[in-house]
Amino acid sequence: MSEVALHSVERLDLVFEPRPWDFALARRAEIEANFAAMQQEKPALYNGRVLLLHRYDMHDGVLRGAYLETDYASFSAWIRWGWPEAGAYDCFGAAAIVSADGAVLLGEMGPHTFNAGAIYFPAGTPGPEDVVDGKVDLDFSLRRELTEETGLDAADFTAEAGWTIVHDGALLVAIKVLRSALDAQTLRARIAGWLARQNQPELVDIRIVRGPSDFHPKMRRFVRAFLAHHFAGR
Repeated sequence: MSEVALHSVERLDLVFEPRPWDFALARRAEIEANFAAMQQEKPALYNGRVLLLHRYDMHDGVLRGAYLETDYASFSAWIRWGWPEAGAYDCFGAAAIVSADGAVLLGEMGPHTFNAGAIYFPAGTPGPEDVVDGKVDLDFSLRRELTEETGLDAADFTAEAGWTIVHDGALLVAIKVLRSALDAQTLRARIAGWLARQNQPELVDIRIVRGPSDFHPKMRRFVRAFLAHHFAGR
């Protein structure tokens, strides 16, 4: 298993550069059968369109790269089959919510979602709606996901400059730290109240993490790596 690597960058320069995804073409029949089985288990799954990074580099404080577009069925099969080499990276933006009293808030995904039970930052795979004038805007994407998953508005936070890029195999996660003037319990209560008013929220719980003793096995590896770095630096 590859090591997790963390990099600090000042900005992202990501473009939409459509091209066929060979993995999706070569394994079409398997992908469709897999998604049909997944939908039987979780009918809420929808075969929409998503963006995957197909090339990137990092230098001079900038993450540069280009995305292709594919269907969610192909994307989810790739993940379910263990991210086989496919000339692509799952690169998305994530919001690390830091409370006034120094805690980090994470969400637990609901049972109807693909990542049921996983505990991580408000985040989501970018889609065509995140393409603006040929650029893929991960800042816009994570702000949208933050509101959709928690009901919170990114405008109510102070965003730290730059990004932390966590590289874990086929994962490239661009994490933006958002600092709140509210304490962790107040933030959790606000999110919980919002979730209670939703018919089928993506999150079923909000976890408050104050240090390594609060780490949980259901936290994704990139989450634990970022948090360990964050709390060590504090």
